[in-house]
Amino acid sequence: MCCLTMKATRTTAQTGNRLSDSGPIRVGMLGLGNVGAGVAAVLFNKSEQLAASVGRGLQLQRALVRDPKRPRPIAPPSGVLTTDPRRIVAADDIDVVIELLGGLDPARELIEASISNGKHVVTANKEVMAHHGAELLAHAAERGVDLYFEASVGAGIPLIGPFRQNLTANQFSAVEAIINGTTNYILTRMAAEGSDFGAVLADAQRLGYAEPDPANDIEGHDAAYKLAVLATLAFGIEVRPESIFREGIAGLAAADFRAAADLGYGIKLLAIARLNDGAVEARVHPTMIPRECLLCQVGGVENAVRIQGDLIGNATFVGRGAGPEPTASAIVADLIDLAHNLALGAHARVPLRVGASCTFRPIERVRSRYYLRLWVKDQPGVLAQIGSVFGAHEVSIAAVTQKETDDDASLAELVIVTHQAVEKDMQAAVAEAGGLEITDRIATLIRIEDIS
Repeated sequence: MCCLTMKATRTTAQTGNRLSDSGPIRVGMLGLGNVGAGVAAVLFNKSEQLAASVGRGLQLQRALVRDPKRPRPIAPPSGVLTTDPRRIVAADDIDVVIELLGGLDPARELIEASISNGKHVVTANKEVMAHHGAELLAHAAERGVDLYFEASVGAGIPLIGPFRQNLTANQFSAVEAIINGTTNYILTRMAAEGSDFGAVLADAQRLGYAEPDPANDIEGHDAAYKLAVLATLAFGIEVRPESIFREGIAGLAAADFRAAADLGYGIKLLAIARLNDGAVEARVHPTMIPRECLLCQVGGVENAVRIQGDLIGNATFVGRGAGPEPTASAIVADLIDLAHNLALGAHARVPLRVGASCTFRPIERVRSRYYLRLWVKDQPGVLAQIGSVFGAHEVSIAAVTQKETDDDASLAELVIVTHQAVEKDMQAAVAEAGGLEITDRIATLIRIEDIS
């Protein structure tokens, strides 16, 4: 597959696509990997069913691949495979482009070129939509075409469609979500087995649940991309990944899960976006949440998204968030919805409107409860010194648990839970406590969210 450098012709007129009034809707696919093969299989194997539903056929006209001779689980007809993206994004015989390349470029450039050439686009690309979604949607509206992206977040969970259609009467104030299956799988096993992070990660890689380079997942990048898309939809404000605080899961240990269970909590990589007092806070980090709440009960590779709207109240969506089958399902659902629109001559039934940027509340100003685990010298007066430091920084301690260790009789493990505190005050208290002569080391700091 070549890297495209293309200057697509732009005009300000709403040209739409060049779809004829009869005949099949002609589809071009950028990428034919596991997801693409799944989509192609649906188009080939369920062609009559889809045509009956839509009123017109859906025909895979062309698919972009790196190597046309590579063995594939499907065998497209002769002439379908191409290594030239221009034969899709600039071709007169393509009505809809499905982008399944992943990553920022050349995917973004190809999506933009497709829109500029009057083609509707369906994409599963969370990274492109997180960084460039607002501008691409505006460009699509300018050109009179549609851009669908249901599969970009929580593939097996219908989320984008409800935000854009069923729930548009709501004003949303919060999104709280588990939106990365790899990290949820790792954390679920750490909690159930009492295993440490490294061992579970290695096993997840062996089983194919984690990539050979897992940084995108375990450092929270993937979840931040998805949160950016969801928060933008929920609040009507462009939320970009660089506005989202991010902290990964590599620092968690089995001891933290034991302590969380004793306190009545579980630990999840939680993506949080809230709009209050005219400011947005957006963050992705390990979070203790009550074991009885629905989000905490979502295990393995499943995802869950909890939203809060003024009319709907709290609603939670649960399902498979990744994988070839659910992603292909979401892509085909978008394609069918788009095809219905085209068959009816409809366009942008409920347009997505993204307003101007607003104030973002930095993590230093966010209020939360906290869990802190640290190692201290096992001697009189330790708790008093720690308490004095916390009090000086306006952090109120709610509970302290002390455990002796078999490894070193001179040390004790402290678990501290605080009342609500401002992040910058908590960080200052932890930094000062870590520098005390009585402190051996700070182990873990985790934010607590008492979600009902």
